[in-house]
Amino acid sequence: MPSVEPNFLTKLKWSLPWLSRYPFWRAETLLRSWYETGDKNDATQHLIVIVVNHFEPSWKDDGSFWDLGTQTRRLESWVKQARAAGSLLRDHDGTPFRHTYFYPGEQYHRQLIDLLASLEAEGLGEVEIHLHHGVEEPDTADQARRALTEFRDLLAEEHNCLSREDGDDRPRYAFVHGNLALANSMGGRWCGVDNEMEILAETGCYADLTLPAAPQESQVAMINAIYQCGRPLNERAPHCTGRNLRVGDQIQLPIIFTGPLVFDWSRRVHGLPKPRLDDGGVASKYPVSAARLDRWRNARITVRGRPDWIFIKLYCHGFFTGDQEASLGQSMLRFWTESIESADRDGGFKIHFVTAREAFNITMAAVDGHSGNPHLYRDYRLRLIRTALPKTRSYKATNS
Repeated sequence: MPSVEPNFLTKLKWSLPWLSRYPFWRAETLLRSWYETGDKNDATQHLIVIVVNHFEPSWKDDGSFWDLGTQTRRLESWVKQARAAGSLLRDHDGTPFRHTYFYPGEQYHRQLIDLLASLEAEGLGEVEIHLHHGVEEPDTADQARRALTEFRDLLAEEHNCLSREDGDDRPRYAFVHGNLALANSMGGRWCGVDNEMEILAETGCYADLTLPAAPQESQVAMINAIYQCGRPLNERAPHCTGRNLRVGDQIQLPIIFTGPLVFDWSRRVHGLPKPRLDDGGVASKYPVSAARLDRWRNARITVRGRPDWIFIKLYCHGFFTGDQEASLGQSMLRFWTESIESADRDGGFKIHFVTAREAFNITMAAVDGHSGNPHLYRDYRLRLIRTALPKTRSYKATNS
């Protein structure tokens, strides 16, 4: 991470592309909501909730590292907490609350992944790929490809994690870039690989979930969207522009899956509003609340033409000191319990806890024109390696 905090003017300069777009996005969202909903105001909204955990059990707050024994004890405690949370909290489909664990490949330890794989086997989360690279000096394309491929294969072959598409033996994965520097979008820092998106596509990445990154330099103008890269994948930051996914689209992977990026005007200083950014981050300094859920809903991150499926991608750093309670503790469980109860009383929306893979599958089902309960499409294209049917059998044939 940065050694010197950028000043206000630097952050403002970095933010101008998306800030200038924001009022147009808001106006478009309101018009689209009116047009797509029409006379269907009584239609049930399905809130599809993904908790993206930048899972780094080795890091101390000062940037140094815990020894492996301490990491293991901390992770064992987390696993117990995750199991308790999953048993206490279930969504409208009966699916337990869980995180998607984006584990940093450069910090691999077999016993730690084994613990996370045990959660995956119990349906209490899934493991995906996180990577910090180019930190000391710019990385190279060959090194980045090697790191991604080796970690992908370790997860798939040694731990039975990740997913596959029917008829394709290649492991597939979701990705979060360390230090938010996706495709060398941080001014050359913490990456160095201009064609990183091309490498992600070639190594089996189906979706990137790094964004939003405001107020960092890597925040692009595209906000509150599920979209395809608008520039060739071998270019630097090809995701800086793009096309929102629509029903009937032809898809180029990986898709870009952003979380909400909206303004929170609830704070007051001397009686005047003092805005803050709500980027879907869950931390002790900014806990979940009913007001935040309303903002996430109103960001209306959808596949165009399927307005009743609203995707809410949240993120957390589960091992930052003080943030475990906010991301997995009683306050989080109480919030979602009350939200589900409120949904039951209101009747206007339902909540579905999904992993990154399931969110992608539901997105692809929407693109293909499906509707109704998104729960039906959790395994639409990609299936967990640990639960995939034998290669001699056809998933479609056995479910036709």
